[in-house]
Amino acid sequence: MVIKTDLCAFSESRIYPGWGTHFVRRDGQTLIFATSKSAALYHLRKKPAKLTWTHAWRRKHRKGRTAGGTKKRTRRIAKFQRAIVGVSLDEIKARQTQRPAERKAAREADARAVKEKRKKAKAQRKAAGGAAKGRGAVAKHAGKGR
Repeated sequence: MVIKTDLCAFSESRIYPGWGTHFVRRDGQTLIFATSKSAALYHLRKKPAKLTWTHAWRRKHRKGRTAGGTKKRTRRIAKFQRAIVGVSLDEIKARQTQRPAERKAAREADARAVKEKRKKAKAQRKAAGGAAKGRGAVAKHAGKGR
């Protein structure tokens, strides 16, 4: 024989025939409470999920689950290197395997080359600038062109 049971609106426990109380809200919804404790806590506006003896709390805190669910696997990020616009992958790897002393020497050589280039440019400007200087005096505060 099958017995029709209801669920408590607060604790979600089973209510067998002859047990529990009905409460009709203003909006017309009927709530069935298993015990006076459930009804009182509902009227005090307590949240069922915060009370450890309710099914809502047990569901929220994952209690009473017999089937051991496997944990969700997290994907591991595979890191790999790619070539950058001006440099190929082989060059990048060669630089990584270089010794610090070699790298420092290369850096100093580059710096020397840049300094030489600047010196040459300055010397050229000096040589070319001597002929262009004979323009005459220019007013410090020029007018507005009127």
